[in-house]
Amino acid sequence: MKKSIQYQGSTIFYSVYGSGESLMLVHGFGEKGEVWDNQVEALKNDYSVIVPELPGCGGSELLPDMSMEGMAALLKEILDLETAKGSKPVLLGHSMGGYITLAFVEKNPDYLRSFGLVHSACFADSEEKKETRNKGISFIRKHGAIAFLESSSPNLFSPDTKNNDPQLVKSFIASLSDQNDEALIQFYEAMMARPDRSDVLKNSSLPVLFILGKHDTAIPIKDGLRQTTFPELSYIHVLEHSGHMGMLEEKEKTNHFLIDFLRST
Repeated sequence: MKKSIQYQGSTIFYSVYGSGESLMLVHGFGEKGEVWDNQVEALKNDYSVIVPELPGCGGSELLPDMSMEGMAALLKEILDLETAKGSKPVLLGHSMGGYITLAFVEKNPDYLRSFGLVHSACFADSEEKKETRNKGISFIRKHGAIAFLESSSPNLFSPDTKNNDPQLVKSFIASLSDQNDEALIQFYEAMMARPDRSDVLKNSSLPVLFILGKHDTAIPIKDGLRQTTFPELSYIHVLEHSGHMGMLEEKEKTNHFLIDFLRST
């Protein structure tokens, strides 16, 4: 069921599937909620799966505060509405959605039952990464969001995927036809401004799921693995044939990892 809320003067859309304990799946940069469709299908019979459209995506309007912290506060507003009283939800974020998840946990350490980072990391941007993002902003301002995503999105997939399932890459790019220039620029600016949140993982007593891609160039496997030693309890999975988009590239394995984590925690 598609729903909307008014938040800070903006209309924000989200969808709720199934019933049961609340699980929120947060998409990343240059994506929409539909990137989680495979996981929704696998989980909706046992959970109430909440999929927000982040500001500037999927029809949602931009917020006055587009920081990681500002978007985390938006997610809490939605979870407050959709989570049964006395219950604790689970929050899982892909890529930038993971950065927002960490900001959420930092502000609300006792709110969740558990949380997860899917192709995401707790570390702040390096200077090299900031330079790359600034070049991306310049490209978007000159050529637009769609041209930027068409050129950059294939790099999110592993060589195996690009060679063996090129239609998956094409379909993903086709789904991005309504991306908002200003939203992508503000996302990049927010990611560059975000702090290192290693301490969020180190200080949290909650179970944490890590799903990593062996061929991920956005979150290199060495960085992804380095953070897995921080939490008190980590569930660690590496997708051997995936880049940055494991929920599409190896959907069955990703679903299995999610189900196992949810049942174990």
